[in-house]
Amino acid sequence: MHGTSHSWTPYCGVAPVPADWLQSWNGDPFLIMAMTAGLGLGLKLAPREKGTHLATFGVALILFVTPLCALGSALFTVRAIHHVALALILAPLLATSFDLKTRIGPSSLSLLTGIQAIVFWFWHAPPLYSAALSNSMVFWIMQLSLIGTAALWWASMRQAQAPAAVAATLATMVQMGALGALLTFAGRAFYAPHFATTQAWGWTPLEDQQIAGLIMWAPASAAYLLIALAILYRSMQPAYAR
Repeated sequence: MHGTSHSWTPYCGVAPVPADWLQSWNGDPFLIMAMTAGLGLGLKLAPREKGTHLATFGVALILFVTPLCALGSALFTVRAIHHVALALILAPLLATSFDLKTRIGPSSLSLLTGIQAIVFWFWHAPPLYSAALSNSMVFWIMQLSLIGTAALWWASMRQAQAPAAVAATLATMVQMGALGALLTFAGRAFYAPHFATTQAWGWTPLEDQQIAGLIMWAPASAAYLLIALAILYRSMQPAYAR
């Protein structure tokens, strides 16, 4: 369906095939040392948040060390799940672990909502996505910018008044759903790193992209909707919110 002469060498490793992907662990010593140092720093600065620190470490381990990381080199669907997990799971854990709500102080939630959306769309532009999957430095710039903007958004959202927090969460839901719909209804596959890697998994590149789009459009957007409803529910119960 698509031809390319580019030899993709993503940070997480070359795209695995079904027979060997469970052996495709990422043993990067610098990453593991950085994660361990982050865990140690968190335990030292905020020992009462031990559970959050361990959860943050565990999620990062799953996303960047286990074979899930390498599987994202083969399937854009898995990379989409990875990016959604950065924004919806790892980022709020980091915001709690490092107490960003206190550290950043009052901030413009609307500005951070816009910045988070721009960064998310920026890295899903095909040329930039391809650059991230062909250069480890660009890959980590992508990962850290996605995590950082999302963590700051969570920190700001948590200290905002309920109406502003609900509006920001719904706006995030809309932009996530819009990107998902765009990928789902596109008439062609956009992401060159996956043109020759999806067939081993029984999908065409376009099917892979459409499934990724559906994940962003439905479950990921639904998660933000549930968060907005939870904020609204708590705001209606002042005693519980305190």
